[in-house]
Amino acid sequence: MEPQRLSLRAQNPTATWQVLVVESNTGDLDTLVGGLRRHGHEVRGVATGGEALHACEAADIVLLDLELPDMDGLEVCRGIRAVGDVPMIAVTAWGSELDRVLGLQAGADDYLVKPYGFRELVARMEAVMRRARPQPRTARVISHGALTIDGNLREVRLDGRPVEVTRKEFDLLHLLAAHPDTVIPRKRIMQQIWGDSWSRRTVDTHVSSLRQKLGGSDWIITVRGVGFRFGKC
Repeated sequence: MEPQRLSLRAQNPTATWQVLVVESNTGDLDTLVGGLRRHGHEVRGVATGGEALHACEAADIVLLDLELPDMDGLEVCRGIRAVGDVPMIAVTAWGSELDRVLGLQAGADDYLVKPYGFRELVARMEAVMRRARPQPRTARVISHGALTIDGNLREVRLDGRPVEVTRKEFDLLHLLAAHPDTVIPRKRIMQQIWGDSWSRRTVDTHVSSLRQKLGGSDWIITVRGVGFRFGKC
């Protein structure tokens, strides 16, 4: 990484993301976390593959160093991809064509070779997020009682207070709230939100997390044997 780039005054980002930085070098980790926070993002930094696999589902985007002390970086990449489709950029000193091919085949959305400029990293993050999170043409604000879901800003508010949700949690809540009188089958939820990378436990975990964050189970109703519907508290 080029440290002089990080001294540049950060521009205001167009969006705020929850970024997971997986970096084994303590100095690089601290520098990168600090730079991204100055850009307004919420950042969690970890140094091992085990920590990365534990924290990845809460992230909007993952920056993954492939040279980790406890696990093979490509295996970590595959593990993250196996549980979801969170955007992921492999950041490593391995720069051969074969290295890049293996990283992309393991599930990375982009591949950045060290040393790199911070502005290039931010540009690549923005490009990956544009592809992963296209703006819906019919994005709108959905209001049900005390709950407001803004599809343009991707924000959730309860009684006017912001509720911090992950990217997938927002997508799940927005899907249910957009069809308040409809039971959404579990299979449709899994295919629409998670695509080809999902499991039954993934959906249940996200529903449970949303219920906790919204302060009750009445916002999302389980219809046994079918799926879920919005509760309209």
